[in-house]
Amino acid sequence: MHDWFRKAIGGILLVSLLMLCFSKPVHQFIQIPGNITLFEGQEQSIAKASAMSVTDSNGENVSLKESREAIYLEGKQPGADQLVLEFAGIPIKKVDVNVLKDLKVYPGGQSIGVKLNTLGVLVVGHHLVYAGGEKRSPGEEAGIQTGDIITKINGKKINNMAEVAPFVNEAGKKNEPLDISIQRGEEKIDTSLQPAMDDKEKTYKLGLYIRDSAAGIGTMTFYEPKSKKYGALGHVISDMDTKKPIVVDDGQIVKSTVTAIEKGKNGTPGEKLARFSANREVIGNITTNSPFGIFGKLSKSITNGIMDKPLPVAVANQVKEGPAQILTVTDGDEVEAYDIEIVSTIPQKFPATKGMVLKIVDPKLLKKTGGIVQGMSGSPIVQDGKIIGAVTHVFVNDPTSGYGVHIEWMLHEAGINIYKDDMEKAS
Repeated sequence: MHDWFRKAIGGILLVSLLMLCFSKPVHQFIQIPGNITLFEGQEQSIAKASAMSVTDSNGENVSLKESREAIYLEGKQPGADQLVLEFAGIPIKKVDVNVLKDLKVYPGGQSIGVKLNTLGVLVVGHHLVYAGGEKRSPGEEAGIQTGDIITKINGKKINNMAEVAPFVNEAGKKNEPLDISIQRGEEKIDTSLQPAMDDKEKTYKLGLYIRDSAAGIGTMTFYEPKSKKYGALGHVISDMDTKKPIVVDDGQIVKSTVTAIEKGKNGTPGEKLARFSANREVIGNITTNSPFGIFGKLSKSITNGIMDKPLPVAVANQVKEGPAQILTVTDGDEVEAYDIEIVSTIPQKFPATKGMVLKIVDPKLLKKTGGIVQGMSGSPIVQDGKIIGAVTHVFVNDPTSGYGVHIEWMLHEAGINIYKDDMEKAS
């Protein structure tokens, strides 16, 4: 009798629990996110049951309004609040709300030419010198590696390749070694190198291949009108020989014109072919080359001719799967909008370069380029009237698809702060 009674009570409790789990109020509680991000002046509503209510632990940064069906939030000023959701007067759930600075930036899409000047001269390889009847590389013997940056010779800063030769000739004639300072990643190293006379060419050599600049093309992502700070490319520029990121001393960006497109195929990414503008007018500098792109300041305002008004931005957890557009150039210097699909997005809390997977669905772009091609990196992604990120990489085996980086990480790298200065960053 007692066993039967216990089983009956257990069954009733189980059924009650299941009914509770499938009830509308419980579903509404489950669907409310634990974190909500708003910009100043932005509104957001949360569906609610009649017995649900909300209180704000702070009240300074978020304004609250309630109706029978919904809770309405509005960002008042940058900062963090915590909402406490109650059901029938019982606290059930806490929701962290972050209010970000109201920010609008101009979308890019323009094709740009990029010229980077390295910090010192970059060692891109070793070569053999015919000296004293044998083949040897003095630079390699001195422990200098491919990817090292020569920053000083005999204590004097080296800015370009032309400054190296006089030191080499003088040291060779005096038969004295050079004091070489190199940067290897984060490490600074000093070494000694004795130039060798090449028996065939009768000149003194280091046995090193060096380079002091790099050039290429890419796409502008955004610029902020007040500070003139910009971001482009969406990925780091690496040296073509060493495959290592180029450590930038300075650089410039100029306008460029797309002259042709090599279509992408499975296994082979396509490429934009472009030339720098005829007058090579510098439109901005380059101060940073990071995993999230290149950054600096524009020396003049630029327009893309298609979206010439500043747009709001969306942080990572506001991006959703579905339709979007990219802005890019496929012919000349005309920026056009093309349809894409956001296949997946990761609501990242910390900076990462691969935040979205996107697919090109625009028939016109697919016919012209086959999908994402080199030189398209940095093309801004716009969704629901907001800039959400930039195109970064193509899938080698599927040129119609690739990765995008969230715009908030590019803004951070550009030195544009959308968070309250004393607020802990948690998007």
